[in-house]
Order: sequence, then structure tokens, then C-alpha cells
Amino acid sequence: MTGKSEPKSQGSVATDDPNQYMADTHCRADGPDTKDPGCDALECPATAPGGEEGTPVIWKEAPKAITNPGWTDWIPVSGPTCLYDPEPENVLPKIAARILTDFRQLPVNPGNLQAQPFPHTLKGGPTNFYTTTNDQTFDLTILGQTVHLTATPTNYTYTFGDGTTLGPTPAAGYSIPETEWLNNQTRTSHIYTETGNYQAAVTTSFTGTYSVNNGPPLPINDTLDITTPTKTIHVWKTERALVADTCQENPNSWGCPGTESR
Repeated sequence: MTGKSEPKSQGSVATDDPNQYMADTHCRADGPDTKDPGCDALECPATAPGGEEGTPVIWKEAPKAITNPGWTDWIPVSGPTCLYDPEPENVLPKIAARILTDFRQLPVNPGNLQAQPFPHTLKGGPTNFYTTTNDQTFDLTILGQTVHLTATPTNYTYTFGDGTTLGPTPAAGYSIPETEWLNNQTRTSHIYTETGNYQAAVTTSFTGTYSVNNGPPLPINDTLDITTPTKTIHVWKTERALVADTCQENPNSWGCPGTESR
């Protein structure tokens, strides 16, 4: 079996949310619209005994593609978003200003780099590389608010150790049967042209979204790039010869362990 194989679905690839969001804090305690009947129906009880009640936030959504859109209410899964801060109108912008820094400090796992064959492969033959990774979620407390953050792997850059790279590419690669290792070149395969020991790695790029107190998923406007530890790939070459004896019959026969190649 020869030729290129198309990658199977593996892991998660982020899709852009078509909507944009806006937080309306008009129900805040000192706001002009506290007599709005809609505000009376929203409750943000204190989270600790003797604590202050929160301020409900009414989220609005609209398609990103529309300039100056007409906003509609975003319907949360469980009640309003409550902000617990003396200045609720300021806490969301403050979180937005620091969320990238918090994102880049998280212990996000870049995944595992796999190679087939491994750890030994052949000069001139395809070595199939692929990465196993998944979405990762984290719950943080930022400025007194509960922030749920999701890191999604979206691109991969393979470094093969011989001066060549592949990517960034959305292809994570995938495992293939052993019977296909020597003659099946995938989208993330690499062919080494010289024997030797090479240090291979992959850098995974993550996009992120975050929600504040069960609010809608807000984008983090940059990526997090993390590189895996290197793996040593031993590249060998094959030689053929006719021999009269097996290694059991003659331990010094050509190709037996401990003998020099001719």
C-alpha cells in the first residue's frame, strides 16, 4: 500500500464563535435603572455569610460580522452572571486586560509527540509523527470572580532535529498500523536523508476562551505556544549480504551483534 493518507479526526480543533458579547450592568445598585422590572427578577446572593450581594450582569450577543448590530439577550445556562465587586462595571475590563497573562501562566500540557517507527527509523523512509493532545480547562479566581478558561490546541509546528520543520499546521497527525510504516507517507511524516541521532519536538499552539461567573465564552486575543520535551530519533540505514551461517552457528558472522559491518 503506497501513497498519502488523509488524517483522521483526532483531538479538538477550535471553531470561531460567530457571536460577539457585551455586558450590561444597568441593574447595579447605584444604577439609573434599578426600578426596571427585569432587574427585580435577577438575584445575586452573597457567596459567604455576611458578604455583600452581587450585581447581575445582563449579557448581550450579536453576530461579529455586523457593524453596529442590534443586540439581543444572551440566555445563560443557569441564571444571570453575578459580579461581586464594588465597581462591577470595571471588573470585566480589568479581567480582560490581564487574562492573557493568566493564560500564559497556566500548566497547559502541550501533548505527547509520537513517532512511528520509534526509537529507531530508517534513512530514506517515512517516519510518521503525530501529537496526542486535547482541550484543557481551568477554574481560576481573578479579582474575586470565578473564571473558567478553556485552552484548545489549534496548530502544531514539528521540529525534526535535522534542520527541517513542518508547520504551523492544523494537522495533529494520527497513528497508522505497523504494516504501513515503511511505505505510507502521511501529512505529518518526515524523511531523514542521513543516519544519526536527532532530537525531535513539537510546539503546540493553543487558543483560549474564558467565561466570568458562568457568562458567555470570551476570546483571549493571542495564542499560547508550548514545546514538548525532545525525543531522540535514531536513524539507521539497511544493508544486505549473503551469509552462510546463523549467529548461533557463528557469532562472528556478518550482521551478528558485536560485529562490524563490511
